[in-house]
Amino acid sequence: MSAWSAGPLLDAADVTSGTRVLDVGTGPGVVSREAVRRGASVVAVDADPGMAAAARANVPGLDVREAVLPDLPLPDASFDAVVGNFVINHTSRPDEAVRQFARVLRPGGKLALTCWEMPPSGALSLVGEALEEAGVPVPDDIPTPPFAELGKRGPFAGLLREAGLTDARDAELRWTHLVDPEEWWTTGALARIGTNGVIVSRQDAPTIAKVKAAYDRLAARYATSDGRLALPANALIATGVR
Repeated sequence: MSAWSAGPLLDAADVTSGTRVLDVGTGPGVVSREAVRRGASVVAVDADPGMAAAARANVPGLDVREAVLPDLPLPDASFDAVVGNFVINHTSRPDEAVRQFARVLRPGGKLALTCWEMPPSGALSLVGEALEEAGVPVPDDIPTPPFAELGKRGPFAGLLREAGLTDARDAELRWTHLVDPEEWWTTGALARIGTNGVIVSRQDAPTIAKVKAAYDRLAARYATSDGRLALPANALIATGVR
């Protein structure tokens, strides 16, 4: 689902042929691959060794470094553009991470970040709605994510402004994600990824079955004629200049 925004993200950072770009939180290298296709010179960073290996495999010759944000072991003013596709909402210190992004930008360089819009809706809220309908509470030991408040227009741009970037602004990104309903249940609920996945993983089999029944009822709102789901994806994109 997040691959859709690779193009808009690079457009927002003015990434073209010859641009020296840093792709933070590259994951499997989707954004880096598109940047290379445009003729950019790319360095990619990810915290997970497995993801770094996947990016190297998916983008032959890609310079991939391993680093855990907000630590960014790269020289000051060394990039024309820094981009991050849905990585800032996974950092525990987003303010410090953005300061690091600004540090490695050359004067006049551009930062572009995407994050999921808060509160979650559409594609991101479906499993959570099913948990709520099934009466499964959020455990006390699961923290409120940092982007519960920052993932909104205004505060997101403000995060870049506070890091010293100029012309900071944010905008909405809207698209439709087509997916098989069972695939979405597996990736959103059973993969133990994200808050909802952790909550589902702690339940017994009868409770999971109850959540799945609620999911099926709620998912029917998005059903297409070919049996897939047309899920609305709601995100934000923020840009700023060094």
